Order: sequence, then structure tokens, then C-alpha cells
Amino acid sequence: MSDNEVAKKLKVKVKPKLERPKLYKVMLLNDDYTPREFVVGVLKAVFHMSEEVGYRVMMTAHKMGMSVVVVCVRDIAETKAMAATDLAKEAGFPLLFITEPEE
Repeated sequence: MSDNEVAKKLKVKVKPKLERPKLYKVMLLNDDYTPREFVVGVLKAVFHMSEEVGYRVMMTAHKMGMSVVVVCVRDIAETKAMAATDLAKEAGFPLLFITEPEE
């Protein structure tokens, strides 16, 4: 076998296996102190929801104890949850957003 033939056989293309990033849920936890209007305002400001969608998410959390706000990659989920919680904290409310892995 010549060197040229060996070189041709060694050129094997390997495609890297790309995996989808793991998704995380941002959850809104209900509390009995934060005004509903403020919660909807945070959902609109941080998560770019309409008034109607924000109201539905807020009411789901109010009735069920928590509600899924958005599902996205971990970095974005954690950043948005922190931003929303920080807005509430700055306004003096105990509103809390958490993240958890999507199943």
C-alpha cells in the first residue's frame, strides 16, 4: 500500500454529536402579600407577557400555589427568575420565582 492510499483511508469524517441543552422551568410561587397587579407587571416586564397571559399565569399560581411561567435553557431561566425576584424585593414584596429542571 502506498502512502497516498493510507492517507486517503485515514480521512474519516466524524460528526460531533450535538445534544439539546436541558430545559428548565421558571416557576412563580404564590404568596399572600404581593398585589396581583404588581405580579402581572413583573410578568410583563421580565417575561414580555401580555396583560392577559400575565393575569392567567398569576391566577394559576394563586389557585394552585405555583405556576410555570416559561421553559427555556438553564442560563436564561436562572437570569429571568433572579431578575423577577429582585424586582419584587426592591419593591418590598416577598414574591419568589424559582427554576427547576423540565422533566
